[in-house]
Amino acid sequence: MKRDLLTPMDFTVEELDELFHLAEDIEHHPEKYAHACEGKKLAACFYEPSTRTRLSHETAMLNLGGRTMGFPDGGVSSATKGETVADTARVISCFADICVIRSPKEGAAAVAAHYASIPVINAGDGGHQHPTQTLTDLLTIKSLQGHLDNFTIGLCGDLKFGRTVHSLINALVRYPHVRFIFISPPELRVPDYITEMLEEKAISYEEVTRIEDVIQNLDILYMTRIQKERFFNEEDYVRLKNYYILDEAKLQKAKPDCYVLHPLPRVNEIAVDVDDDPRAAYFRQVQYGVYIRMALILTLLNIQVDPSIPQPSGNI
Repeated sequence: MKRDLLTPMDFTVEELDELFHLAEDIEHHPEKYAHACEGKKLAACFYEPSTRTRLSHETAMLNLGGRTMGFPDGGVSSATKGETVADTARVISCFADICVIRSPKEGAAAVAAHYASIPVINAGDGGHQHPTQTLTDLLTIKSLQGHLDNFTIGLCGDLKFGRTVHSLINALVRYPHVRFIFISPPELRVPDYITEMLEEKAISYEEVTRIEDVIQNLDILYMTRIQKERFFNEEDYVRLKNYYILDEAKLQKAKPDCYVLHPLPRVNEIAVDVDDDPRAAYFRQVQYGVYIRMALILTLLNIQVDPSIPQPSGNI
């Protein structure tokens, strides 16, 4: 049976560990995987603009020796003629071996997976889920800290509409002793269903409005932008868009090993003077995104690389 990735919960913790182990091996031995997907094709179907997510999936497939096809936004697809996601999924299944889809509509990836005969990766559906970003975040945290348990994470910005935040919280609750601090204006607080879930699981969380009040307690600070495309009116966006700006002065109050992550793109929420701080890990996060998506493609296509493949000698 084919397998899809629609939410981070589609993989058990044990399966995630295997995925991270594979991604780490890809990072250190990329030559082993350079031809793993020869003859395979990935269709990138993006109904919403994207830079990192689309290019990282395409780069992942190219790094594995495969090829890519697709469209960068819905305006250049048959969706403009009224074609449904279900029919697009059926059609793409005739052309490609695996499909990655992003849509502004919640549930679109699930529809595509239902009708496609090939594996489907959800690259973001509205304000709902963004599982490959979550896998990227988890791999980044594991690589930086060495573990995914017993730490405090502050999530800052748009916690109401931020699909990266929702996916990451749902993934992290499966690891022991992870404490959450939610930093947002009142209008953009994390949805009630998430706080209710945390309370049911007796998981520690705190809601605050100022970074300065909690930054010294954090092991990870996960910044997000205020998303203009999720607002119903311009006035609310203008009022909130610069609510948080992390600069070097604020970061000086943080622990020496408190890493700053961001799913990107950023607007004004992280000042450029933070970029040179060794705790700024958001561009490393992008690179980890390629490794984890390479591992995911191999896993969903059920391709195993023979570990006995000879390695190039060090004097080449």
